[in-house]
Amino acid sequence: MNGFTYTFPDMATKQALLTSVSPPVVSSGNKVTVVGVGQVGMACAFSILTQHVSSEVALVDCVADKLQGEMLDLQHGSPFMKNAKIHASTDYAVTAGSRLCIVTAGARQREGESRLDLVQRNTDILKFIIPQLIKYSPNTILLIVSNPVDILTYVAWKLSGLPKHRVIGSGTNLDSSRFRFLMSQRLGVAPTSCHGWIIGEHGDSSVAVWSGINIAGVNLRKINPAIGTEEDPEQWSDLHKQVVQSAYEVIKLKGYTSWAIGLSVASLASAILNNTGRIHAVSVHVQGLHGINEDVYLSLPAVLGADGVSDVVKQSLTEDEMERLRKSAALMEEVQKNLQF
Repeated sequence: MNGFTYTFPDMATKQALLTSVSPPVVSSGNKVTVVGVGQVGMACAFSILTQHVSSEVALVDCVADKLQGEMLDLQHGSPFMKNAKIHASTDYAVTAGSRLCIVTAGARQREGESRLDLVQRNTDILKFIIPQLIKYSPNTILLIVSNPVDILTYVAWKLSGLPKHRVIGSGTNLDSSRFRFLMSQRLGVAPTSCHGWIIGEHGDSSVAVWSGINIAGVNLRKINPAIGTEEDPEQWSDLHKQVVQSAYEVIKLKGYTSWAIGLSVASLASAILNNTGRIHAVSVHVQGLHGINEDVYLSLPAVLGADGVSDVVKQSLTEDEMERLRKSAALMEEVQKNLQF
């Protein structure tokens, strides 16, 4: 059984109740597909539905029983989600006409395993998924969440044939959120009022932009010139170390990460579907930016809208920050050149 739907015979009750005026519109126009119904995929779907980002979600996975169970569980709550339509199937035909396809499927990161260790296993999975998505939704935007996200976004771009602005990785949007949360804990200010960016790899070589960290426009480096350095008496650099270790810590404690990445992805989906022009740190094609020569994807602040990435923000980085970013790019290229795809 590929698709999961309820089917009923023609009912006299329905005919007595309703008078047909015109054929119903098949799709809402803001359809989102989520590939993979593991912990991350379901957190993404749940966040998108409960925040009313989309009124139509299609779920795809290769495990039929779990897929049907997740669909039914969500459908039973549809009256609390503005009557969203929720479909599920092992057949990618269910994804047809999606404005946004979110890929979370892949091997789970194990305790002590870096995101880069996952690369070939998850590349092999994308080789099947991406052509299927493009077949049924040739005008879609791809949002890759599977790790290592920067390299897999590059792989998805190459496999899809889509222009680079329509293939995006979830990147360091979550890292930046973690960074702002940790800032808020130190300063006693709401996370949404803390402004700081993590760029580069969503992983161990990420770069904290200490030169731009601010609260209400007050640059913290002007208050503490040593902020983020080893000479800093307040040891703010520990925040970035905590950001890098965050996923490992959560995986150690509960076995996987889910809620924060689900909320992060919902925010990206909202920016795209609603054409908001909001700026998020997402994985984009960075060749030619900040002196990067490598053909790679890394996270930079980008303007998101209905056609994906419209612009990339030109941050004023210090020489040290640019050097770290270039090292991140070189690391991505080193891993990519050994991929079989």
